[in-house]
Amino acid sequence: MRVLGIDPGLATMGWGVVESGLHSPVFIGCGVITTPPDMRLQDRLIHIRNSVQELLTTHRPDEIVFEELFFARNVTTALTVGAARGVAISACAEYSPLLYEYTPMQIKQGITGYGRADKHQVQQMVMLILKLSAAPKPDDAADAVAAAITHLNAGPAKIQFRMK
Repeated sequence: MRVLGIDPGLATMGWGVVESGLHSPVFIGCGVITTPPDMRLQDRLIHIRNSVQELLTTHRPDEIVFEELFFARNVTTALTVGAARGVAISACAEYSPLLYEYTPMQIKQGITGYGRADKHQVQQMVMLILKLSAAPKPDDAADAVAAAITHLNAGPAKIQFRMK
């Protein structure tokens, strides 16, 4: 099974592709979709949508997982990131109905066994799990890879994380 993980963002949206292997997950690739702040919002969203569609065509994932958004303060940021997430979800929903979402705490728990692990701990475990010599970069891509690994490891329990 091949999983595309997405860490939503307007300026930087991380993505990572992981595949189930014989004994452990196999790293396929990762990266980011970026949009400049001086670009009009609608153009940024179009760029994100086109880029996500290109990822789907290139990597042909069986299932797609999103990191859920969490914002404590900035409403404006939450709205624009929510718009970017919505565009990505829309593109993915046209590709497949198999969309899932995990909270940042669930991803940390799934990767490290501790829901309040810091970024460095998560990245170290991603390196170990995928047998990489360095952590995926940048952080947004690493978060997307961690989400994909979490989903692969969820097994039959993944059904509870399916988008409704």
